[in-house]
Amino acid sequence: MHKVPEGVTLVVGLGISGRAICRHLDRIGCPFMVADTRAEPPDLESFYHEFPGVELRCGPLERLDMSAAREIILSPGISPFVPELAALKHAPHSPPVIGEIALFLRACQAPIAAITGSNAKSTVTTLLGEMAAEAGKKVAVGGNLGTPALDLLHDVPDAELFVLELSSFQLETTPELCAEAVAFLNLSEDHLDRHGDMAGYRRAKQQIFAGARYALVNGEDAMTWPDSDDEVAQIECFTTLPPALGEWGIAVLADHGVAGGTAWLMHGSRPLMPAAAVRAPGFHNQANALAALAMGHHFGFPLGVMRAVLERFSGLSHRCELVAEEHGVRWINDSKGTNVGATLAAIAGIGPTLSGRLVLLAGGVGKGADFSPLAEPLAAYAREAIVFGRDADQLQRVLAPHLTVTKVIDLGAALRRAAGVAQDGDCVLLSPACASLDQFANYQARGEAFRDGVIQLHNEVAP
Repeated sequence: MHKVPEGVTLVVGLGISGRAICRHLDRIGCPFMVADTRAEPPDLESFYHEFPGVELRCGPLERLDMSAAREIILSPGISPFVPELAALKHAPHSPPVIGEIALFLRACQAPIAAITGSNAKSTVTTLLGEMAAEAGKKVAVGGNLGTPALDLLHDVPDAELFVLELSSFQLETTPELCAEAVAFLNLSEDHLDRHGDMAGYRRAKQQIFAGARYALVNGEDAMTWPDSDDEVAQIECFTTLPPALGEWGIAVLADHGVAGGTAWLMHGSRPLMPAAAVRAPGFHNQANALAALAMGHHFGFPLGVMRAVLERFSGLSHRCELVAEEHGVRWINDSKGTNVGATLAAIAGIGPTLSGRLVLLAGGVGKGADFSPLAEPLAAYAREAIVFGRDADQLQRVLAPHLTVTKVIDLGAALRRAAGVAQDGDCVLLSPACASLDQFANYQARGEAFRDGVIQLHNEVAP
């Protein structure tokens, strides 16, 4: 068994965040070594080039004696509950085990806005970051989205505000975030293979409230609220329903020129902007807009500035992204729909807006999730579900009693089937409700394959 030298910090995990941890420790002159549970982590050559002389140990952690380490810092992909790490908690004089965000907090001097949730956190993080920049703030945006938080310290050393997307993996190793403002947007089944059950998943997400001054929660999802009102100084909620006093919501206001009135985004009784002025498509993006408005209001951003952002922001890549519209059929890439809740949001946001029906493309690695909540909305809005990937059989078994389901081998075959069944007014929606790692490197690669496949299909039928 190899022993970590006494007084050396051990970094566990050599992914994107692990590399950022290494860069930060190198910048502050902290001696460290690295362990990765994989026998051959990708891109080792660049690691050795960037960190010459840094020791790297690959393979199971059981081969490594970590007891003499000064500290152990985990990448988000490494669970703190693996036996080798869990055992350290009960050993005398064992080194502390923390995550990258806890390390970031030691050096961060500016206020933090943190956003979590099963879905939409990337969109709300991006919106709030753009609102801050439009308001003249020197803002650093990243975390689980884009640039790792530790790299932001170096890239934007004079940041006046950090806007961070944080995953449950990052939060479970962050004992006290102490953010100026946090948002917990929603909670649906995801990562149960890591957290065990929904209680464990929610417990990790709840860490975002620790020490927060302001919290925004979902008025239609009680699971997003802190367990104790004492955890946060101020709590507000957003909803897609007409808001009560102090809430952020959507209400239809009387309009003599429009039968039935016009839907507006509201703060209590104050109209903020017409819901239709939010450029990103779908009702779910109106909820995202409300969350960003609430967070921006807390930071004092002018309403005109925030409206300007919402009126121009068309959405993120791979998140209900319109790829093409040909022969009356819309092709939408929602590859970021890696769990059931995300796919439900996409169906609810897009389905009611169509003159035709949805053709859903779904499948991949289900991560132990229950697919049954998809059945009812698909029965209401879908022409057909086309399933592929590792858990296609499970999807087919759950959905087939409610609508037509076709199982195919991969995304390419799914696209060809969709092209054959979609009709005028329909939408072909890639929203897999699953992770991508059975057939793709990541959800981005899956979304690019969808985009390329749609272009190829249209080129094949072009005159």
